[in-house]
Amino acid sequence: MMDVHDGSCCAVAATSDLIGSKWTALIVHDLSEGPRRFTQLEHACHRISPRTLSERLHMLEQEGIVQRQSYPESPPRVEYALTGKGHDLLPIIEAMSRFGHSWLIDGDPLDHGTPHAPPRAVAAQ
Repeated sequence: MMDVHDGSCCAVAATSDLIGSKWTALIVHDLSEGPRRFTQLEHACHRISPRTLSERLHMLEQEGIVQRQSYPESPPRVEYALTGKGHDLLPIIEAMSRFGHSWLIDGDPLDHGTPHAPPRAVAAQ
């Protein structure tokens, strides 16, 4: 096992670096329902600043997770959608949702037992 988790050589660290920033997983989750305009994402991510949303979308676009589509209309329309790489993140987002429902939202905070299924073995990187 590695002593240092470095995003350049540890797959978990690299993925965490990508989706670990505040709002990023929520943006990916919102885009899982289909293309969205900036204002739709802004409303869905309550309390996100326009600057932060713009920065996260730009980072996701640079990483190939999100595609920005501009339409030559008046007024101009821009939509954001997940790419194939972005869709490949959805099982992680869905696992986060299941964990949240089981342990944080719907689950009994005093119940420390296994909520649904025994843990699966984690494969080595």
